Amino acid sequence: MTGIVIPTYNEVDNIPALFEGLEPVGAQIIIVDDGSTDGTAEAAEAAGAMVIQRGSKQGLASAYVRGMTEAIQLGLDPIVQMDADLSHQPSDVLRLLDGLSSADLVLGSRWVDGGGIENWDAGRLWLSRFGSGYARSLLGLPFRDLTGGFKAWRSTTLAGIDLETIRSEGYAFQVETTFRAHRNGAKISEVPIVFAERLSGQSKMSWNIALEAAFVVPMLRWRGK
Repeated sequence: MTGIVIPTYNEVDNIPALFEGLEPVGAQIIIVDDGSTDGTAEAAEAAGAMVIQRGSKQGLASAYVRGMTEAIQLGLDPIVQMDADLSHQPSDVLRLLDGLSSADLVLGSRWVDGGGIENWDAGRLWLSRFGSGYARSLLGLPFRDLTGGFKAWRSTTLAGIDLETIRSEGYAFQVETTFRAHRNGAKISEVPIVFAERLSGQSKMSWNIALEAAFVVPMLRWRGK
């Protein structure tokens, strides 16, 4: 059975559309909630999700690690990671899953033909493009979108990257997980997606997270040698 791991913090306004959009997938949805005060956890549980409540904001990457570890332990396969804010469109999940017929990891890519971003200002657009290009060049990876968080994994591939040893956050977490899978010999492909700016709530990304990636990526190259 497919598992979908979704970190949340105050996303109650997006829960109805998110779950309705994911219904055709027929997946076990795992919500990792970091102490939402708006009823997100309760709404997700009422909609049929497994909800892991952590009680406080502990970071996006650790939320993914917690949810992915649970999905692996439950024997779910494949495993999708995505955001709750509808910037990752639920209708694209089936296309990512289709890509696993010939891959171990499928990246939802904004920077391949057919992909793109809606409603971002020039600064965020530049930051995302630069971040992927920087990581691609430094790590010698062929993939166009390394900072995106919309991915579909084979469970064995995800288990093989040793999630518990990852300490990076944000963009760096996305780069590191793909880098580890590539280093392990996983077959990785990209499927075009259009990333839409969130409709409700506040973005979890910040310039501090982007700056962290600038320091973490060279360390990945050094450790990978």
